[in-house]
Formats: sequence, C-alpha cells, structure tokens
Amino acid sequence: MTGRSPANLPQTSDDPFQLDRLAEELVTREAAVSARQDGEFDTHDLPDFVSLSHDNPFLTSPDFNVEEFLLSRSNTSLSDLRMELREYLAQLKEELVKLINDDYEAFISLSTDLRDEGDRLARLKSPLGDLKSQILQSRSELQVIQNAIQEKLEKRAVLREEKALLHLLLKLSESVTRLESLLLIAPPENEATASLGANIARMPSHLTNIEDGAEDRSRGNRAKHLGRVAAEYTQLLYHASKARAQKCVFADEMQWRIDRIQSTISSDLDDVFGTTLLALTGGWGDGKVTEVEKNKSISDLTECLRTYDILGLWRDAEDVLKKEVVRKFVKKTIYPGALAAPPSPIVPHTPFPASKATSLSVATPMPPRTPYTPFSAFVFTTRNPSYPSGSSSASPYAHLLEDSDEPLAKLYSQALRFVERDLSTIMDIAEKVSVRSLHRPRPDKEVTIHASIRECLSDGKGFEIMANVIWEEFGRAIMDELGGTVFASGRPNEFRKHRELSQAFIRSLEFLAPSAHAIETMRRHPVYLAFEQRWQLPVYFQIRWKEIIGTLEELLAVARVEPSFAHDKNTFATPQANAVWVAITGCWSAEVFIPELCHKFWRLTLQILSWYKTWLDQALSKPDVISKASAGLASERAFANPSQSRSSTPSLTPEPSSAETTAVDDSILRQNVAVIVDVKAMRTNVLTIWREEISLMLPNAPDFAEDETDGTMAQEALNRVLSNLTSLIPSLSNEIITILTRRCCDALLPVRSIPSQFRAMSQKPSPTAPSYFISSVLRPLKSFFGIDGGGGPGVPLREEFLTPYATEIFDNVAQRYVYYLTAMKKTEESLRRLKRGKKTGFSLFGSANTAKDDDGKDEERIRLQMVHDVDAFGKDGESLGVALANSESYKALNDMVQALEAALDSS
Repeated sequence: MTGRSPANLPQTSDDPFQLDRLAEELVTREAAVSARQDGEFDTHDLPDFVSLSHDNPFLTSPDFNVEEFLLSRSNTSLSDLRMELREYLAQLKEELVKLINDDYEAFISLSTDLRDEGDRLARLKSPLGDLKSQILQSRSELQVIQNAIQEKLEKRAVLREEKALLHLLLKLSESVTRLESLLLIAPPENEATASLGANIARMPSHLTNIEDGAEDRSRGNRAKHLGRVAAEYTQLLYHASKARAQKCVFADEMQWRIDRIQSTISSDLDDVFGTTLLALTGGWGDGKVTEVEKNKSISDLTECLRTYDILGLWRDAEDVLKKEVVRKFVKKTIYPGALAAPPSPIVPHTPFPASKATSLSVATPMPPRTPYTPFSAFVFTTRNPSYPSGSSSASPYAHLLEDSDEPLAKLYSQALRFVERDLSTIMDIAEKVSVRSLHRPRPDKEVTIHASIRECLSDGKGFEIMANVIWEEFGRAIMDELGGTVFASGRPNEFRKHRELSQAFIRSLEFLAPSAHAIETMRRHPVYLAFEQRWQLPVYFQIRWKEIIGTLEELLAVARVEPSFAHDKNTFATPQANAVWVAITGCWSAEVFIPELCHKFWRLTLQILSWYKTWLDQALSKPDVISKASAGLASERAFANPSQSRSSTPSLTPEPSSAETTAVDDSILRQNVAVIVDVKAMRTNVLTIWREEISLMLPNAPDFAEDETDGTMAQEALNRVLSNLTSLIPSLSNEIITILTRRCCDALLPVRSIPSQFRAMSQKPSPTAPSYFISSVLRPLKSFFGIDGGGGPGVPLREEFLTPYATEIFDNVAQRYVYYLTAMKKTEESLRRLKRGKKTGFSLFGSANTAKDDDGKDEERIRLQMVHDVDAFGKDGESLGVALANSESYKALNDMVQALEAALDSS
C-alpha cells in the first residue's frame, strides 16, 4: 500500500475541502506538542517515508545502487515495494504518453517546415567560395607588408645596438684616455717617439707636476685625486665588462691599457697610502705634529681607504700597512732574545696644543668594563675611538700585563701600546669605510640591511686589519721567534703564566677591535688557530695530574684509619682526608687552573672523591681479630635494636666485656668518629667550593651537555658522589651506638642483685636515694662525648649526634632494664612456689601468694628502691637531651614500676 495525502482522499459534498478533518488534526497535533513540553509522555518520531518520485535521490543518482535503495526501504515489505515500483512504472508510462501527445503536433509540423530547405542552403553556399578566395588574397598581401615592416624594424634594432655598442666603445676609449691623462700615462701613439715622455709617464702621477692644465698633484690633493680616478676606473670596468659580454674585440685589445691603468692606480695608491701612514704614525722632522697636519693626515688616510674599498683592493691596503708600519715594529720588538733584553719604551705622540683642542684631542675616559670571563660571549661591539692614547693602555685587561714583572708581559705591553697608539685610529676608519660602502638602504629592504652587511663582511669583502695585519704579524712572530720559550709545557708554572699573559694580550687586542665582527674574523684566522694549537694543554694537564695525585696516592696506599683530631670545625681527622681536600683545591687554584681544561679538572675532582670512597671501604673492613671481638655485638642488637618487638624476651645475657674487647671497641669508636668527621667536613667543604668557585667556572657549552657536566647535571653528579660518601655515616653510627649500648648495659647488671642485697642486710632502712650504679649506667655515653670533663673520642660529634645517639641508647638500655625486671619477676615467683603453703595477699609482681611480715617489708623496700632508680635513670637521660615523653621503652619501664607502687599503696 502507498500512503496518500488528504487531497487524494474521496471528498464529500458537505465538506469538499475537508476543513473539519484538518481542524481536528491540528488540535491533536498541538495537544501532543504541549504534552511533550510538560513531560507527560515521550514521543518518538516515526521514520520519514520517501515516496517514489522523480526527486528521489536514489533514482536520480548517476550510479544506481540497488543495495542502498533496498536499505532505504527496509521498513517496506517486498510485496508493498513491488506494488510501489509498479505504480511508479505506470506513472512514468503515463507521463511519457502525455509528453508524446503534447509534442506530436509540433513534431509533425517540423518535417513540413523543413521541406525545400536544402535548395535554399545550396544557394546560400555558392558565394562563399568567392569570398574565401578574396580573403586569402588580402591576407597574403598583408603578410608581405608585415614581413617588410618586421625586416625594417630588425635592421633598425641592429643599427641601434651597433650604435649603442659604438657609444659604449667611445665611452670606453674616452675613459681609458681620460684615466691615462689623469694618471699621466703616455698614450700608445707617443710611446715610440717620446722616450723622455715615457720616462715621465712611468713616474707615479702624484710625483709629477706638469703645467698642462691638469689639476694640482700636491700632497694635499693626492688622495682626493686618486679617489676621483678610482670612481672613473669603476665606470671603465663597467663599460669594459658590457663590451666583453658582447664579445667585442676592441675590449680585448684595450685590456692591456686597462691593466696598465690598474697597475698605475694600485702603485700610486700604495705610495700615497704608505706616505700617509708614515706621516700619521711617525710624524715629520723632529716628530712633532701639529693639529692641522694631524687632521689632514687622517683625512688623506680616510680617502685612501675609501679608494681601496671602491676598487676592492682591501688586501693590498693591508699589505701596505704590514710592510710600512707593523712589520718594522715586530722585527724590532719580537726576536729570539727579546725576553732577555730590556724593553724599549713606546713614546706617545706629542699631545695637541691646548688652544687648538678639537673633538680628536678632547675625550672623556671610558667607564671600567666587566672583567673578562673565559667562556662568556662578546660583551662589547665597538671601542671608544676617542680614548686618549698614552703610556698605559686603555684596555681593562692591560693591567694584567703592566703589573707583571715577566719579560713576556712587558713585551706584550709594548706591543699593545703600539697597537693602541698607531693602529687604533686606522682600524676605526677602515671599519667605518667598509660599513658605509655596504650600507645602501632601500625602502623595501631596510630590515635586512645589517644582515646583508654581515654577510658581505663574512665573504671577505672589507678590511680585516685586526686579523690579517695585527694578529697575523704578532702571532706568527711569537710562534716563530719565541715559540720555544712561550709554549714550553715542560715547565708548568711558566707555561700557565705565559698562557695567562697571552690570553690577557689577546683580550686586550679584542678590546681594541673596532667591532665584534673583527674579533670573530681574528679568531677564525689560520694564524690564530695555529697559535691556539701550539698550547699543549694535554701535556700540561698530565704534569699537573701527577703533581696532584702523587702525594695522595702515597697516603691512600695505607689502608687504615689513623685519626689525629684537631677539634676545629670543618677540619679533618685523618691525613688522607686532608690530602684529598688539598688535591681538590689544587685543581681549582689560580696557580694551576686553566679554563680550557675545566672539564678535565672537573672529572679529576669527581675521581678523587671516588678514590677516597674506595679507600674508606677498604680501611673500614676489619681484620680477623677485630671481627672476632665484634662478633658478640650481634647478640646485643637482639635487645638493643629499638625496632625489636616488645613482647619478645632475649634469651642471652651478656657478660661484662673483657680488656681485649674494650681495647678493640675503643679503636672502633675512634676510627668511626674520625671517618664521620672527615666525611661531613669533606661534604661541607666541597659544596662550599662548588658554590663559590667551581659552578662559576664550568661553562654552559653544548659539548659539556654531552658529558653531563653543565649546570644542574654537574651538580647532580657531585651530589651522587657525596651521597656515596655520606652513606657510610648510618652504618658507622649504628656501630657506635651498639658498642655504647653494650657498655651501658654492662653498668646496669647490678640491678639483678637488688632483692638479694635488701634481704641480706642486717639493718634495713627505707631507701631514700637511687642505687649507686644508676649514675654509671649512661656514663659510657657521657665519656664518649666528653660531657664529664674528659676528652672523649666523640667530642667532634657532640653538637650534631648527641641527642639522636642518646635517645637510641637510652631506649635500648630501658629495654634491657625491662628485661631484668621481668627476669627478677620470674625468679621471685619461683622462690615463692618453693615455700610451704604460706601465701600472702600481695607479692612484689602482683602474685596471689602471701608472705611473712619481714618478707612484706623487704618487698616494700625493693619497690621503693626501684622507683628511685627509674626516676634517677630518666632524669639522667633527660639531661642528655632525651625526650622522655617520646620514649616508648622508658614509658613501659615507668608504667611497670608505677604499677608496683600503686599495688603497694593499695595493700
């Protein structure tokens, strides 16, 4: 069956639109909605029924899937589905027939309307052939015209290119001619006939003075003249490169003249630059330089450096500076016997007159810089160029050289003052020229300008005076002339001093560097790398290792503890511990430590602590005699261990110690105390030196992270080693407590004879004081800590270990006290059972037996004596810091005695 809408239902004549039925359905629907909102009942939506129609998605899909269609009709039986499909097929046939019937008239008329259309199309096609031929003819004529025009345009383009090439060649020829005239080079056509002119042409342009209209070549205009020549030369190179790119033969023929111009410019520029350097660094005449001449020399120097930078001849300028200034000083200063000869002073330039002070002569001193840290990054980028030069260097590291009396320090100071006096200004000007030539900001690339400058400088474009001139000459001279003395690692003290002075010299040079890039370039220079490799640091470390470990190995070879107490805080009780501490401090002392060997000294420190732990393990292993004498301690721990169950009663009763056992115990006590004192002092001192020195010296470098020695990892490694040492303290303390407990329990033995003493007395007064032996029960503990006025072995441990030791020993002795009282109870009960049928209403330990009047008085006196003894024992322990309220053993002992007293009062 198929669902039909209300419109398909049969209509009645009374209600053709079925309004009543629709109204009833609306009321029913609203009631259902309101009931659902009120929560009266839950409704479930019935599955939607999609009738078969042209809009059904399964029927309109390009790929009809039978399974999906059947699943969508899963709520319809097969018979109903068959009926739906047949009804839908009948509907389709009906629509198809209707469609044919509606369009049949038009279909029939179409064939009638197309009659005689073929002849009409043939008539329309006949003139198309003529039109096509005319169009093709016009097209061919236009193509001929187009080809002619294109040919003329190509000829004009060739002519234009040839014209541009001719203009380029004319510019090239004019530039060559102009440069030859500016440089006073004879043209080619005059070389064969004018020998004198040729000789004049071969002279440097700045040394000739031809009155032919050329501009003045006086000393004041040489640098500017060469600057203009360099600008013209760059244009010449540009024109020559363009002509050569077009494979012009004329450019190749002019190449020899271009090379001659380049050679002439280079030679003239080198000569002017060298003259200017000599004028700036050495002065003229008597050496006095006026302010005007100084400023003129600086201006000429700047112009020469700018010209070198324009031409890209940075290395040529550096060669001139090395040859004219640096190399002469190096040869006079650094030679094989320089360390034995007295140093010659570096006289500063004559100061400018006070009346002519300018920005170059008036300067404000720089503030002091942060001291050098070996592993820190660059903390400066530019030196103050206006710092006044003098006899002492402005570098904050130079005082390490000036305050030393070493010949090498004086040589370094002399070289440093020379660099600061004669080369600092040159380096600053060269750096400014290099940066300014690369600083070409664009509106769209201002953000990356500094990156581009650094990239160009890293490619070798620019002056590198600090690396290629100063350090290359000084470093190579030191290695070649003084290498056998400076780098002699066989003498470690001199080696470390020489390295310290050399590092101070390098840091002083880095302070004078114009920028951080200059420092980076110097550190990448092959001479610098070779200089650093000459320091045989592994050899130095091996020598220091033997010095540090030698004495320590001799002491650690003795596998026994021989204490020698000093009773001072943080001092060591054994010579081995003191030697270990001396070795650790020796690794980080200023006379031994080198920053580059930091990781090796750190590993050596950890190894020394590990060796000390191994020695302690060997020294604390007892010989056979001591082991046999200490075997009796195991029985004591059966009752001395506080963790033992209270209900259990020891079955062994120790006997008083013999003289041999006492001597062995005294030796063990002294040995254990010495080890505990040394371990605690070692831990305190090592953590102090870690916090104050080692942690500041360890670098935060990536290679240290791999070795687990950077920052927190290094501290964790140190804590592990120290934990291995301090792990010995609990076992040593337990051994000390065991020995002292046994001695205290030996003093408690007379408590077992109290009943027999009272019964044997002829006169039996009531007890009013504790027994004589109570004061001696804890006396071994007092003697150990020196509380009774003597010097006991545990005096160094009194401050920290008195309370915990006393608490544990007191608990152990109290347990033994309870054991003795329990044994006395059993003995008394056995004696009463032997008596003949006489019983009393109360006994000493709560028995139901009765005794005679004398026995009752004896029991009363024994109870009172026990009360006095336990009270005195508790007060004695409290004087040692024992908290009686927290002692379970004493509480059990006191409860037992108090119960006896209460029973006595009730009887």
